[in-house]
Amino acid sequence: MGRGNKALIAIAALAGFLAFNAPGMTQTAAPAEGAAPTADNAVMLTIFLRHDQSRPLSELNAQLEKQNYYKTFPPAGVEVVSWYVMMGIGQVVTLRLPASRLREVNRAIENTAWGSYRTEFYPTYDYKAIAEQQRSKAQ
Repeated sequence: MGRGNKALIAIAALAGFLAFNAPGMTQTAAPAEGAAPTADNAVMLTIFLRHDQSRPLSELNAQLEKQNYYKTFPPAGVEVVSWYVMMGIGQVVTLRLPASRLREVNRAIENTAWGSYRTEFYPTYDYKAIAEQQRSKAQ
């Protein structure tokens, strides 16, 4: 099993845990398609889009255009937290989305980015406020 597949399994497990095991939460129906992330259903997902360096950029961009990447990713209503170019690697995108939309994001990548990018997925969370609070306490 490849590294990307292991990450997807970990993300799916995290999404399931968040959806069904939140302390003090009762099980409810999954949010509707296109639902916005809320405190009780949101996950963050960091995606590494590694360029295929064996092909020129113009060829990669033409393939992305042909596969409707620019129209499809990210799906409408999925929040882009950050999107960086990492020189020599490719792009790093962090999204915030309802756990119920994880499959939709994965399918958007599979259908439109594969061939131009090798992908890696990592569940992430925002630690900035906690780190700042700990730093303030330490001062």
